[in-house]
Amino acid sequence: MKILVIGGAGYIGSHVARALLDRGHAVTVYDNLSTGRPENLFKDETFVKGDILDYAALLETMRQGFDGLVHLAAFKAAGESMIAPEKYSLNNLSGTVNILNGVSESSIRLFVFSSSAAVYGEPEYLPIDENHPTEPVSYYGFTKLEIERCLGWYERLRGIRFAALRYFNAAGYDPAGRIRGIERGSDNLLPVVMEAAIGMREKIQIFGDDYKTRDGTGLRDYIHVTDLAEAHIAALDYLKREDTSLTVNLGSDSGVTVKEMVVAAREITGRTIRADVVGRRAGDPAAVYASSARAKELLSWNARYSDVNTLISTAWEVYRSIKCGHIEQPGG
Repeated sequence: MKILVIGGAGYIGSHVARALLDRGHAVTVYDNLSTGRPENLFKDETFVKGDILDYAALLETMRQGFDGLVHLAAFKAAGESMIAPEKYSLNNLSGTVNILNGVSESSIRLFVFSSSAAVYGEPEYLPIDENHPTEPVSYYGFTKLEIERCLGWYERLRGIRFAALRYFNAAGYDPAGRIRGIERGSDNLLPVVMEAAIGMREKIQIFGDDYKTRDGTGLRDYIHVTDLAEAHIAALDYLKREDTSLTVNLGSDSGVTVKEMVVAAREITGRTIRADVVGRRAGDPAAVYASSARAKELLSWNARYSDVNTLISTAWEVYRSIKCGHIEQPGG
């Protein structure tokens, strides 16, 4: 198939593009490089530098005869969304409306959307499945849920078929080492731990160690980015084969505590990673993890790389190559 990957130079997007290329699909990446990185682009794909807010440029690209698209072009910092809702409204909501309208004016009818577990809000039960109430507690989560609702209407009115993939915590890097651009400005646990391991930060903070978890620290569901990428391909295949839309969780069906992640990172990197326990953050639940039973059933998908050792070791192979503020390329 001929696939347009919007946001394909970003952390997750580059892994999706690489997986599509590995399957023999023709890939065009559309990205403004605001958070995506040029080093995440591949010679065997077509690159268009463009913004989803530039409707004319977006539509010109979308009219090039694509079979489907993957939409990953969103701002995603939940905390930032609570103090800058205008930024998230403009990019996430208005930008996605542009993409949907472009679908209406093009031949594209298969749409894979990068959604988020943030649509659920505080967990009412565990593991979280797709029937869990959707009550976002961040404006970011609200934008993702609203986009899912828009997709439902465009399916009814314009005949598109969509897959809304609700990610939990993406982590790790391509096991083959082909993607080396670190994610810009990430405040997720594993990148923070890696930055401490290479000396980019003095220490990390553990927000609370008195939760009702196996070691007192918060427990979260981490999914390897390569597993996420494989799910996007499976979703495109499903939409084409079944001609029906779907919404599924993508998680590992288990959780890792903050302390477990730090301890494993010390063992794998051989570095002293200082971790100071501080008070809980407001709104942080003790545990969050997914049920991915629906993805397994409908997409024949499994999280193959999402064990703690693979998550950390693939991230370490990228971060350990950082020298003097830049990342060495393979063979460099």
